This record gives sequence, structure tokens and C-alpha cells, in this order.
Amino acid sequence: MLLIQAGTPPEDIRVIAGDLPQWFLAAAGCRPETMDIVKVYEGEPLPEPGQHRVAIITGSWSMVTDQHPWSEATAIWIRQAVTQGMPLMGVCYGHQLMAHALGGAVDYHPDGREMGSLEIEQLAVAEPDAWLAGCPPRFLAHLTHLQTILRLPNGARALARSAHDPHQIVRYSPTAVSVQFHPEFTSEVMAACINARAQVLRAEGLDPAAMLQGVSPTPTPLMLLRRFIETHAGTVSAGNSAASLNVAMGNHPELPQGTAK
Repeated sequence: MLLIQAGTPPEDIRVIAGDLPQWFLAAAGCRPETMDIVKVYEGEPLPEPGQHRVAIITGSWSMVTDQHPWSEATAIWIRQAVTQGMPLMGVCYGHQLMAHALGGAVDYHPDGREMGSLEIEQLAVAEPDAWLAGCPPRFLAHLTHLQTILRLPNGARALARSAHDPHQIVRYSPTAVSVQFHPEFTSEVMAACINARAQVLRAEGLDPAAMLQGVSPTPTPLMLLRRFIETHAGTVSAGNSAASLNVAMGNHPELPQGTAK
């Protein structure tokens, strides 16, 4: 499995919750040796598409519209990988970068920031999608973003929305999907992000205390992350597959982060 790391949290979040690879390994239930990590935000080169069974593109503290050279190079790689049919899953920044790479439009959301543990609603067109089979029609997800997909690429379909954003889950092809929310976040990570930005949130007219009070477990996004990996890479152990099923059935409120500092 390939983790395309598009950024790293600020120090005030890292000291509490660790770095992105730790979050994804813990959430996916994968062993470290099953994941190659490429820090594209530091200029590390990506391998040729197809050398891994699946790739996940992480969130970032950058903006897609910044068009950093490393980000634009990753967009070219995404186009090549999708053309080859390589399984890809984008998360937050990765979600927006996939849309940008494939011809969509990304920019700041006209209504500002979306942050907290918020409700996601599946759309009617999502019903036949096997990846979402068995998911509740409405579920909670951890969110924090300023930019959004304003226009989908040709042929892409939105499968879920929130009250704030109409493009919470997008399918581009049988093997390429993306999510605006963060399936790798635990409640601890979500709370750390809110606390780290409390002053900015208050300046924007938002209520960080209410956000913190609303932080809740998000088992369905965890299940979707694991299901994507299991479907395309098969790297999750049998024990973790059972845990994934428990998550889907609502019997596991939230997986422990385990590796958090």
C-alpha cells in the first residue's frame, strides 16, 4: 500500500496525536511493513503508478489552489494512475487534489470553514455502489477544511453530502474514490485540531467549545477506509476484518489510535 503524504500537522497537534502515517496505520489496522510512505510535500518522488496495490492521498495544511510544484506533480501522477486503473482514495486535500487533477474546480468554500463531527448524508445515486453497501443513510464524520470541490470532473459522481458541502464522497471510476471528511481521525485528533485553532475559530464567529462538545466517534468512515483497502489490497488481517465488520454493525464505537503520542 502507498500512502501519499501531502503534509504534516503543526507541532501543537503532532505532540498530542502524532503524525499522519500513524493515524492512517491505526485507522486502517495495517502493519507498518505493509505501507510505503512518500512525503510528496517534502519533494520525495512518487513511484511509477501500478507498483502498489492501492494508494491513499492524505490531507494537508496546504491549499490545492496554492499549486505548489509538489502538488501539481502529484496531480499529474494521479491522472496517470487513474488512467491505468490503479485503486486510489483521496482524503480531504487528497479529495480536492483528485478532483483538480481530473478536470474539476477547487477553491475556498463560499460559506467558509466546515469543522467538527458532523452528519453526512448518502445521496440516492449511492445506493448501487458496492463500497457503500450496508452504510447507514446518515452517519457522523470528522471534518476540517476551508477549500472544497466547486465543480466535479466530467464523469465523476457525488455519492454523499453534508449540510455545508455537496461533495463529501466522490467516485471517479470503479477504482478511484475520494472523501472530504477524515476517516483516519479519532476523537482525540479532532479535538486537538479544534483546540489548536480555537482563537481563529472564535474570530470567524464559530464556537470551539460547542464543537468540542459535539466531537463523537465516527465508525462508518473507519469502515469505509478499511473496506477500500480490503477490497483492493487485501492487506488487513483476518482479525482486523472482523473488527471492520463490527464497526459497520455499530458494535465498535471507535478504534483506538494506539500509536498516538
